[in-house]
Amino acid sequence: MDEQRARERGPAQWWQYGPPWWDRADATAPGTRRLRLPWRTTALLTVLVLMGSNFAAHAQPHREHLDPYARLLLLGTCALLLWRHRHPVPVVFGTAALVLVYLGAGYPYGPVFAAVAVACFSTVVAGHRRAAWAALGMLWAGHLLISLWLYRRLPPPGDTRAGLGPEVIIATWVLIIVSVAELVRLRREQWARERADRAQAARRRADEERLRIARELHDVLAHSISVINVQAGMGLALLDSDPEQARSALTTIKAASKEALGEVRQVLDTLRAPGAAPRAPVPGLGRLPELVEQAAATGLTVEVTGEPPRLPPGADLAAFRIVQEALTNVVRHSGSRHARVRLEHAAGKLRLRIDDDGPATGADAGGSGNGLAGMRERAAALGGTIEAGPRADGGFRVLAVLPSDDREDR
Repeated sequence: MDEQRARERGPAQWWQYGPPWWDRADATAPGTRRLRLPWRTTALLTVLVLMGSNFAAHAQPHREHLDPYARLLLLGTCALLLWRHRHPVPVVFGTAALVLVYLGAGYPYGPVFAAVAVACFSTVVAGHRRAAWAALGMLWAGHLLISLWLYRRLPPPGDTRAGLGPEVIIATWVLIIVSVAELVRLRREQWARERADRAQAARRRADEERLRIARELHDVLAHSISVINVQAGMGLALLDSDPEQARSALTTIKAASKEALGEVRQVLDTLRAPGAAPRAPVPGLGRLPELVEQAAATGLTVEVTGEPPRLPPGADLAAFRIVQEALTNVVRHSGSRHARVRLEHAAGKLRLRIDDDGPATGADAGGSGNGLAGMRERAAALGGTIEAGPRADGGFRVLAVLPSDDREDR
C-alpha cells in the first residue's frame, strides 16, 4: 500500500512528508517487520575506507604501515555498521572503540572516521542523542590522551607530541557531525508528526462519514418502518371487516417501503463511491408535504405553519430529517393524533418547532434513544441547537434552531 501511494504521488510530493522508506523505519514497533541490514551502503563505505586508508598510508610515511591487523580493524569497524539501525547504541560505542584502538596502534589517519560519523548519525536520528555524544566524547578524549601524553609509549617509534590545533579541528568536525544529525532528527520528527496528523485527520473524516451515514439510515428506516408498522397493524385489523381500507393500508406500505429503499440505496451509493455526486436530489423542506401525507396515512394530522425558506443543502437536509424524526416519534411514542409544525425564519436563523398534545406512551417516550441524539448531532454539526422535552400540559415539544446562511459552504 505504501509503495502504491508513493507511485500515485508526483515526484515533487514524494519528500513532502519525508523519504518514503521512513514510513517503516521503526523496526521495534509491534506488528512491523524488521529492518533489512544496510548491505549496500556498508559495502560502499568499506571500500572507500580501505582505499582511502591506503592513500593515507602513502601520504603519512611516519605512521605505521597498514598490516593485516590494521585492515582487520578497518573491516571490523565497517562491519559493525550493518547493525546501526537495529542496535545503534552498541554500534556507535563499538566503532568509536575500534577507531581508538586503530589510532593507538599508530596507524595512519584517514577515512576511518567516516565510520564513526555514520554510526553517530544513525544513533542521533534514532533518538539516542546522549549515547552518540558520549561515544564521540570518548573517542575525542582518547585521541587527546594518546596524542598529548601516551605518544611516547605507543607506536610509531619516535612519534612527537601533537599540538592543540589538530585537536581543535577534530572537535570542530565532531560538532558538525552531531549538528547535522540533530537537524535530520528534528526534521524526521516533524515528518512523523505530519504523518500522524494526516492519519488522524483521515480517521476523523472516516468517523464523521460513518456517523453521517448512520444518521441517514436511522432517519430513513425509523420513519418508514414506523409508517409500515402502523399501516400493517391497521390492515390486519380491517382485513375481514373492511377490505378496501386494508387495501389502502397495503398501498401505503408499498409506497413507504419503495421510498425507503430508494433513500437507503442513495445512502449506500455514497458509501460505495465517496465524493461522487448523488443520483437523486437531497431531501429538504420542499418535501414537507410528503411527510404530512405519510403522517396522515398513519392517522396523524399535521398542521404546518410558515413557509419553508431557501436553505443551503446541508441545513435543508438537517431541517427535513429533524421534522421527519419528530413526527416519527409522535407516531411511535405519543397517544396524540395531532401534531403542529411551525417554521420561523429571521435574522439568518431557522426555528423549527414540532408539538404534539400527548399523552406519552411506551417506556422510551422520554426521547433518550438514537433519534433525538441524531437530531442533536445534525444541529450541532451546523452550529445550531436542539431542545426536546415534555411540555407542562402533557405534550412533547422539539425546538430546533439552525443557521440559514451559507456558512457551511465557506
